[in-house]
Amino acid sequence: MITFARMQDSTPTDTIPSDTTPVSIIRLQDVQLTLPDAQFSETLNWSMQQGEHWALIGPNGSGKSRFVDVLTGKLAIRSGMRDYPLPETLGIPVFDAIKSMAFRDITALTTDYEQSAYQQRWNSQESETAPDVSSLLKFHSDEVYTARILDVLEVRPLLNRKVVQLSSGELRKFLLARVLMERPRVLILDNPFIGLDAESRIKLNEVLEEISVMGDLQLLFVLSNPDDVPDYVHWIQPLFEKHLLKPCSPSAFASDKTLQHALFPLLQTWTEERSFEVYSSVEGNSDEAETATNVVVGLRNVGIHYGERSILEHLNWTVHEGERWALLGPNGAGKSTLLSLICADNPQSYANDIRLFGRKRGGGESIWDIKQHIGYVSPEMHHYYLKNLPCRDIVGSGLFDTIGLYRRCNEEQLERVAYWMERFGVKELSDRSFLRVSSGEQRLCLLARAFVKAPRLLILDEPLHGLDATNKRKVRQHIDEYCADPSRTLIYVTHYLGELPQCITKQFVLKKNT
Repeated sequence: MITFARMQDSTPTDTIPSDTTPVSIIRLQDVQLTLPDAQFSETLNWSMQQGEHWALIGPNGSGKSRFVDVLTGKLAIRSGMRDYPLPETLGIPVFDAIKSMAFRDITALTTDYEQSAYQQRWNSQESETAPDVSSLLKFHSDEVYTARILDVLEVRPLLNRKVVQLSSGELRKFLLARVLMERPRVLILDNPFIGLDAESRIKLNEVLEEISVMGDLQLLFVLSNPDDVPDYVHWIQPLFEKHLLKPCSPSAFASDKTLQHALFPLLQTWTEERSFEVYSSVEGNSDEAETATNVVVGLRNVGIHYGERSILEHLNWTVHEGERWALLGPNGAGKSTLLSLICADNPQSYANDIRLFGRKRGGGESIWDIKQHIGYVSPEMHHYYLKNLPCRDIVGSGLFDTIGLYRRCNEEQLERVAYWMERFGVKELSDRSFLRVSSGEQRLCLLARAFVKAPRLLILDEPLHGLDATNKRKVRQHIDEYCADPSRTLIYVTHYLGELPQCITKQFVLKKNT
């Protein structure tokens, strides 16, 4: 059994060189929480000094989100001291000085029009009531600072777009721009790099570093992957099973293999060279001679337009039964739109030549006839599935393709739900509210939901979003095992080529329309 050094005080062993006396801007001293089921394993002692950037690192369910809720005042304390010397220093309220941005915050953008069904999301592209990006951005009074945020995050081209038109990556850029417009003193970022393509991750990292220097902004990263720690972070705070471990420098963390293995037992990734058949949306791979019975997805000269904006143009793609594809492309290239056609969510599919499971769209089939063959998970789906329901019901809803469980599962179906929850390591969460588990645990439940009906076609859009290194490895293994059946087909979307399951042999790369 491995034991760890518990955190005994609020100061790391080393200190940041400084010509001034360190000033705490956030301080926890002997803190215990009010809610019994929200307790940590010991009283909390922690502080952030002026000028420091931190990374909070731990596996899914270790207590990262709970710790952030303590820092931001969302969880009440029973005893001890939660102190913010910062407001006295700057003369501003603590809730203006400390901001947080998490994956789940994207749901706030859809609250006003969430009443429309998830399947109708693509009908609202030109809705008069859907807000546009500029209406939800409160521009800072410093015009130079505002211009820098808009340009570096590439938000300026999005200003006149409807929020419902944004891809997952574009939404993340917009959310970051919105919170930075408030110019906080401390910004807590929960897995900020997921959902962004490689170029956007580099740019985001650069702008955060630049802004932290220009605007006297201090950052606390909440991460499930040690590889995401920026170079300019001063201290790492590890968490394990609701324990705050002793903080250390990034170099000390990188050299402590025992600690890394304990936090992430399967941290290593597959590195062997692999070859793929690569096609792009420019030339496509459609073959008119293919028989319909062997085609799971057939797209012929597909075009999707919203007003004058073209998302997909002359796209040709054929996916045969038993093939395993990676769907790649930069943020805004149209991956989500393409998947909406395959999942029967986009009404423009009827104006295009699309064949699904051997049948041409528009032949009288309902969207439910199509969905019964598909297991699907995506960041966007995660937004819509934040329901106050037991995790068991969330997984069970995959049997009926609903948001929430409106039909009672029979005994055999309940056994299937339990089986897949156990496979994905969330069976113990069966009775817990979906809203009371971490984002990573929510994602594992949604993955179990995608597999629960043994679908012919798995569509996994960024399935490893928010998962720690160990769970990423396990999920890829589950995918490979599932796809060992030659009748099962896979479409897998990611911005991380190193995360592709071994079963994938083909790549379809979407080019962004300009």
